[in-house]
Amino acid sequence: MAAIGKIRSWGPILATVIGLALFAFIAEEAFRSCESTRNQQRQQVGEVLGKKIDVQEYQRLVDEYTEVMKMSQGRDNFTDQEMNQLKDMVWQNYIQEAVIENEAKKLGLAVTDQELQNMLTEGTDPVLMQTPFVNQQTGRFDPSALKKFLAEYKKAQELNNTQVLEQYGKLYNYWQFIEKNLRKQTLLRKYQELLAGCMITNPVAAQQAFRNQNEESDILLASFPYSSVQDKEVNITDADLKAKYDELKQQFEQLNETRDIKFVDFQVTPSDADRNALFKLVNEERTKLAAAEDPTEVIRKSNSLITYLGIPQTKDAFPKDIQDRLDSMAVGSTTPVGENLQDHTYNVTRLISKQQLPDSIQYRAIQIAGADGSSAKTADSIYNALQAGADFEALAKKYGQPGEKIWLTSQQYQHASTMDKDTKKYLDILNTAPTGNYTNLAFAGGNMILQVLDRRAMTTKYLAAVIKKPIDFSKSTYSSAYNKFSQFVSENQTIEAMEKNAQKYGFTVMERKNVSNADHYIASIPATRDALKWLFEAKKGDVSPLYECGNNDHLLVVGLTNINKKGFQTLENSSVKDYVQRHVMNDKKAEVLMKKAKAATDLAAAQKLGAKIDTIKQVTFDAPVFIPETGASEPALSGAVFATGKGKVSTPVKGNQGLYIFQVIDKKSRDVKFDQKAAERAVKQKNLQNISQYMRDLYENAKVVDNRYLFF
Repeated sequence: MAAIGKIRSWGPILATVIGLALFAFIAEEAFRSCESTRNQQRQQVGEVLGKKIDVQEYQRLVDEYTEVMKMSQGRDNFTDQEMNQLKDMVWQNYIQEAVIENEAKKLGLAVTDQELQNMLTEGTDPVLMQTPFVNQQTGRFDPSALKKFLAEYKKAQELNNTQVLEQYGKLYNYWQFIEKNLRKQTLLRKYQELLAGCMITNPVAAQQAFRNQNEESDILLASFPYSSVQDKEVNITDADLKAKYDELKQQFEQLNETRDIKFVDFQVTPSDADRNALFKLVNEERTKLAAAEDPTEVIRKSNSLITYLGIPQTKDAFPKDIQDRLDSMAVGSTTPVGENLQDHTYNVTRLISKQQLPDSIQYRAIQIAGADGSSAKTADSIYNALQAGADFEALAKKYGQPGEKIWLTSQQYQHASTMDKDTKKYLDILNTAPTGNYTNLAFAGGNMILQVLDRRAMTTKYLAAVIKKPIDFSKSTYSSAYNKFSQFVSENQTIEAMEKNAQKYGFTVMERKNVSNADHYIASIPATRDALKWLFEAKKGDVSPLYECGNNDHLLVVGLTNINKKGFQTLENSSVKDYVQRHVMNDKKAEVLMKKAKAATDLAAAQKLGAKIDTIKQVTFDAPVFIPETGASEPALSGAVFATGKGKVSTPVKGNQGLYIFQVIDKKSRDVKFDQKAAERAVKQKNLQNISQYMRDLYENAKVVDNRYLFF
């Protein structure tokens, strides 16, 4: 009993301990849940219509599109700038597809399998003309070629023929992308046609549109430019700015948050000592190149920007500065070391040979795998059978291959980064073997029976070895620049200090407005993703750490001057205020000039008041008239001229950059016959252009979030 009483006395303490334990357990679970949510958010590149897009999904779409572009353009890789353009294209396509599919679903629009089949049968869609299934003789899409390819690919899958699957895999993926894209483009076209159906035209509107386009006026024009009034002659109040802002407010809507920055960017450049040392080195390499029997090793050891493939190439395979030299060079000669100011390189070229070779080669082949030499017997058997008159395609199919005729162009192989001996042997036979003959080629991985069928577009090809080396700075030059820039950053930790002291260090503070997180670079400087990430996490007034960026040749520090929130930008935004102020200034100057122009009863009087007189011909309602005196296009003037009769003198017309008085000296219609149906179509097309901003509205409604800058 005493023990029980003692335990009871501990009741409040035990309750507290148990409560704390339960709280700790719940808090731990909540923390895990929050951490899991944060981890998911860290993997999201964006959001469209409430759907989150994770980085793996987006990267898959980028990889798919990149492979398609490589195949369609015959390239192995893309530059960083080109890859950024591809990523943006994928993102924009994803948004467009998502919002269109969302709208189409509401409207009951869809693309059926039968519709797609009909499009393939007709073969007229422009997308299909981008595929390899185009008949070279007719220039039209060939559905039978597609069916044949898909049937062969399916059969290879069933038989698990890895050789054929590997050969056709990229083409199959390419077609899958085309088919998917065809569906999406067709759905978009349906949606646009539905919008177009909402645009109704009538004969009256068509007649008026025809007149607007074809009635021309010649005028005598008196121009009073706003620039003729000094700024100090007008007074602008806050009320004026507010009124004009309210009038123009719709122009200041911003769909995404942006940043205004001030920054210092210093590009490290080679010193004279760096340049002299590199020139000496390239000159030594030139001597070795000129003497080498085979330049392969010399080019490799020189770290030239241009790989030596050891095959004849068209002029297009070389950079422009090298192209310009090739025709004037004698075979066997080597150029002295030259500097290219455009790409900042030292260059040496040795021309080994120059010959006429085909740009396009048609051939067919049967491949026999067998790295241990086991393929030789089978290859000999096939070769002998063909020499005896056997059917090529029948033999190819016997060995699980299509044996089809293939065209190979120079563009498909001459930009390769490397080339092995087997590939060189293969290309040499394609270029030189007699047409129609069979060749049994032995490779390290097996044999190939090859038949060249046709050669076209004979062109000059060059076997040339090129040393191209960038004129770069040394480690000591970079270290000196880094230390100087680092000192500047450490001593100037505010934007005000940066602006005050930059000149003392030889730096310049620059400014950028409306930097978006969709930008790939800050101020067009490559490799500034870390700086961009910092920028969208910083607070107004913050100064960044030092960033090493560019092509390892830029030093950067950034100050955040303003955060422009999504929505309507206010007059506090300096860019908005400057824009509004310019318009108010012009309005005030127009008032000054209007008082002055009231005294002008005709153009002669206007000229006495300081107006410049010009003759302007062929003014139509449809096109804004350009005024040389003010350097502006003036839609208001076009409308006023259209409404004024021949011989009449106008009242003053307020334009974008000046005040105008004119007299119509001639008015006539162009010698064009009125076609009502064509005019109605033109009106409808113009109406469609007026609603072409529908994607902006759909984009805004989709509440798009773009966080790609965190990953790419």
